[in-house]
Amino acid sequence: MAAITETAAAVMAVLVQVWNLVRVTLVVPLLRLAIFLSLMMTVMILVEKVFVGMVSLTVRIIRLKPEKRYRWEPMRPDLETGNLAYPMVLIQIPMYNEKEVYKLSIGAACSLDWPSDRMIIQVLDDSTDPIVKDLVELECQKWKSNGVKITYEVRDNRQGYKAGALKEGMKYDYVQECDYVAMFDADFQPESDFLLRTIPFLVYNPDIALVQARWKFVNADECMMTRIQEMSLDYHFKIEQEAGSSTFAFFGFNGTAGVWRIKAIDDAGGWKDRTTVEDMDLAVRAGLKGWKFVYVGDVHVKSELPSTFKAYRYQQHRWSCGPANLFKKMAMEIVTNENVSMWKKFHLLYSFFFVGKIVAHTVTFIFYCIVIPVSVIVPEVEIPQWGVVYVPTLITFCKAFGTPSSIHLVIFWLLFENVMSLHRIKAALTGLLDAGRVNEWIVTEKLGDAHKPKNTDNFQDSSNIQPLINKPKKTQTNIWQRFYFSEIWIGLFMLSCGCFDLATRQQGYFIYLFLQGFAFLFIGFGYVGTYVPGS
Repeated sequence: MAAITETAAAVMAVLVQVWNLVRVTLVVPLLRLAIFLSLMMTVMILVEKVFVGMVSLTVRIIRLKPEKRYRWEPMRPDLETGNLAYPMVLIQIPMYNEKEVYKLSIGAACSLDWPSDRMIIQVLDDSTDPIVKDLVELECQKWKSNGVKITYEVRDNRQGYKAGALKEGMKYDYVQECDYVAMFDADFQPESDFLLRTIPFLVYNPDIALVQARWKFVNADECMMTRIQEMSLDYHFKIEQEAGSSTFAFFGFNGTAGVWRIKAIDDAGGWKDRTTVEDMDLAVRAGLKGWKFVYVGDVHVKSELPSTFKAYRYQQHRWSCGPANLFKKMAMEIVTNENVSMWKKFHLLYSFFFVGKIVAHTVTFIFYCIVIPVSVIVPEVEIPQWGVVYVPTLITFCKAFGTPSSIHLVIFWLLFENVMSLHRIKAALTGLLDAGRVNEWIVTEKLGDAHKPKNTDNFQDSSNIQPLINKPKKTQTNIWQRFYFSEIWIGLFMLSCGCFDLATRQQGYFIYLFLQGFAFLFIGFGYVGTYVPGS
C-alpha cells in the first residue's frame, strides 16, 4: 500500500511539473495574447456603441426626423387624374407553411389605406403542406371577391428560399406596372397608414431606394426570453438603424416592413440567394450603387418574436452566419467600388461588417466565456479592471437604454446574450469558412401570438385573423428533449473555474462565473422560453 501511495505521489508530482511547464511556456503567452486581443476588440465595440449612441441622441434632441432631412408631402388624389396621382405599389408577402399566422399579414395588407386600383398584393406561397396551401389560397380568393387586387403565386420548388420566391415574384407581367414594392413576412401587420407615411419619401426623393419601418412586438411580454429579445431589437432599431440612416444614409435592410424602389432593386442586380441574408445582400449592393436609405422610426409594424429557444437558436444562426458569409464574399467588391466615398467604404467594412458582425460575436464568447474563466487558474495572468468591469459595463448600458422600461432586466439580458454568443460565434465561423450549415435556412417558427392586436378597427374582419392553434402551454412532457449539451458543458466549465477561484485566489471573478455558469445550465436544460410538444 505504501508503494502504491508513493507511486501515485510521484505520478502527481510529474503531472504538476508538466502542467507548470506547459502553463509557463504555452498557456500563459497564449492567454496574454487572447487578453490583449479581447481588450482591443472590447474598446472597438465601446467606441462604436458610443458613436451610434451619440448620433441617435443628437437626432432625438434636435428632432431631426426624416421628414426634415428629406422632402415629404402627403399623398392626395388629384382633381383631374384622381387616383392616378398615387403610384402603383406591389406588396409581396412570402410565406412557408405559415398556418398559424398567414391571415395576419394578408388581412393587414388588404386593409391598407391606398386606392385599391393602385395596389397589387402578391402572396408568394412556398408551402409544402397541401392543407396550408389550400387555406392560404382560399384566404386570397376571399379578399379578391371583396374587390382587392390580390394574386396567389406558387413555385414547384423552394430554390433560393425567400430570395428565390421574391425574385420569381418580380418576373410577373403585372409587376411592370409598379414603381415600388413593400414587403411583409407572414406574421407582420402594418398599420393602415403604412404606405401613406412611407411612399412619399420615395416619390419626392429620387435618390432614395429604401424606406425601413420599425418592428414592434405583440408578444414581448410572453416570457423572459421575448423580453430580452425586445431589448436587443429595440437597440438595433432605435440606435443602430437611426444612426446609419442619419449619418451614411445606409443600414442593413431588415427583410420585412420596408418599401423598395423597384428601379433600385434592378440596378443592384436583383435578389440573390448566395447567402441566408438576401435582404442585407441587396442593401449592400444598392448602397454601393449610391442609393440612399431612410429609417422611419415613427412607423411601427407589429410582428411576433420567436418564443421557443429552438426557434430562436435557428434564427440567430441564420442572422450570424449569413452576414459573415456575405462579408467574405463582398469585402473585395466593397474595396474596389468606385461609386461611393472612402468614408462610406470604411463604414461598411469596419463598422457595419467587421465590428458589428464579426468582432461583437467573437469577443463576447472568447473573452467572457473562455478567457476570464481560464485566467483564474493561471496565476501569472492578470486582466486589468477597466477591461473586465468598466468598459463592459459601459457597453451594456449603452445597449440597454434602447428599452428603458426593461433596464431592470439588464443582468438577465447580459447573461442570456453571453450564452447566445456560443451559437453566434459558431455561426459566424461557419459563414467565414463557407462550411457546414452555411446555407441552412429554417423558417422561424411562429405560434400565432400575434392574434391579439390592441386595435382591430383597421381590419375589415378581425375574426379572420385568429390563429388556428391555441397558445402553447409552458409545460414539458419529455425533459430529455430540452437538453442542449453545448450549453451544459460550458456551464459546468465556468462553474468549475468559479469554484477554483473561490477556493484559492478569491479575486471576485467567482461571482460572475457562478451567475454565468448557472445561466448556461439553466438554458442548457431547456428552462427558457415556451415549449411546444413535438417541436
